[in-house]
Order: sequence, then C-alpha cells, then structure tokens
Amino acid sequence: MTDNQRLSAGDTAPAFTLADADGKEVSLADYRGRKVIVYFYPAASTPGCTKQACDFRDSLADLDGAGIDVVGISPDKPAKLAKFRDAEQLTFPLLSDPDKSVLTAWGAFGEKTMYGKKVTGVIRSTFLVDEQGKIEVAQYNVRATGHVAKLRRDLSV
Repeated sequence: MTDNQRLSAGDTAPAFTLADADGKEVSLADYRGRKVIVYFYPAASTPGCTKQACDFRDSLADLDGAGIDVVGISPDKPAKLAKFRDAEQLTFPLLSDPDKSVLTAWGAFGEKTMYGKKVTGVIRSTFLVDEQGKIEVAQYNVRATGHVAKLRRDLSV
C-alpha cells in the first residue's frame, strides 16, 4: 500500500500484531466480536497526543458500555509508551509500530501539511472497526482536541 492509499468504510481492516507498553503482543484479531476504535497518533507525551489520549481515557466507560474498545498506535517504543501510560493513567492498550508498517497499511503515515510545510509523518487518524473486522468509520487528519467528543456524537455514545 502506498503512503497515500486510504481506507474507507466497508474495507477490511488490515491485520496487525504489535507490542504494547509492556512488550505483550496485541492483535486486531483479539477484538473480533467487539467493535474497536483504532487510533493513530504521532508521539506519546506531546501536548496534542496527551489531550487526545486523555479524552479517550475519560470516555472509556461510555465507549465500553456501547461495546467499543480503544487501541492507540504510534511509532514510539514500548518503554516510552509505558511511561506515557503511567503518567496519564491510561487504561487502554498503547501499541508500538516503530517500523511504521501498520501505520502505512492503514494510510496513517505519509505526506501531510504541518505549519504550512509538506512533511512526511504520522497522519492523526481514527477508525472504528466492526465486530467482523470491517472498517465502519475512517477519519484522517483529525484534530487532537475535540475529536473524541465529535466521534462520540457521531456514534451516539
């Protein structure tokens, strides 16, 4: 898949198995039978990514009640993810994709505009994957702030 290829509703979600903050492997297949929000963010412990992660954390009870799990994926190494998780008391899996293969497969890595310049990096993206592993919602270039509240409104959660 090229950097510019994007996923759409109805596509099969690309499979992955990545290490979490404790080095334990987590696969998309682990969530079969439940909906899961898979979100991609540039870097743990940065202001925008912290805000977004905390918004997901604060919405977990409502999302769980609606049968939706949450998984965050970034290029950070597990040790950095563990520090981020502990500092922000995050209770959902943070997965490490240092070679960016999963980010690329999901269309969440490539060219983007940042502060008016074209750069290559992580494209902040959020997906809702249904119980059968199909993409239900695909959102690219989402804002760190206010995104979770909008997503909850869109999903009626």
